Amino acid sequence: MPAEPPRAAFRPIPDRYETIEEVQNDLRKAGLESSNLIVAIDFTESNTWTGKKSFGGRCLHHIDRTGATQNPYQSVISAIGRTLEAFDDDNIIPAFGFGDFTTKGEDAFPFVEGCGCQGFDEVLKRYNLIAPTVRLWGPTSFAPVIHEAIKAVKADPGYHILVIIADGQVNEPKATRQAIVEASKYPISIIMIGVGDGPWEMMEEFDDKLPTRRFDNFQFVEYNQVLKRNMKNPEAGFAMQALMEIPGNSAFLTTEGMCYSAITKL
Repeated sequence: MPAEPPRAAFRPIPDRYETIEEVQNDLRKAGLESSNLIVAIDFTESNTWTGKKSFGGRCLHHIDRTGATQNPYQSVISAIGRTLEAFDDDNIIPAFGFGDFTTKGEDAFPFVEGCGCQGFDEVLKRYNLIAPTVRLWGPTSFAPVIHEAIKAVKADPGYHILVIIADGQVNEPKATRQAIVEASKYPISIIMIGVGDGPWEMMEEFDDKLPTRRFDNFQFVEYNQVLKRNMKNPEAGFAMQALMEIPGNSAFLTTEGMCYSAITKL
């Protein structure tokens, strides 16, 4: 089995921060100047039970109408937005849902028809409107949203970061593996943020065990564990863990010339 190509040398970001701003500053120092962001949200039925331990038995999409608390999806959207929005070229964030009754694991639906959201504030507002009304379903496959990211790169061949927020219960692993490998031909980094109770073995496989990829394009972060390890500064710690491979990906893609055109032959 062929080994993955070596990563380009880069300045790693450190593992301790006090604020989100420190994470942003070090990403810039490590070479990340701009990107195009895409967000994808898991609306599969497993969200109804994978919060048994970590979210008080509630559905992970439960919306507190008083606004006193956030569900895991709201928390992640907020934290990623505060960190990465400054690096988005046009502040237009395409956001998609997948795994609901209408798409059934075969497609993804846009939060805003025909265009992206105006920043992460609108991503969160649209999520808050959609989550209570969507019919959770399945099966779970990341392939549809990864293919949406590939389409976006073909239309605008710059560096893209796809943030998938999901409970990790993938039951279409073959299609997801194939999509991750295909995405490695393009300037796309995939950050999968796991919410809920897991299990996470398959996410770790996607992160570490797909040697036919052009580069290591998939980073998995378990949200609850990162928060537990960073009690003093949970958001900064979470942002660091989620984004730690981005500088290396950006450096590799720039070196290979992939930020301007897709690789058509490996």
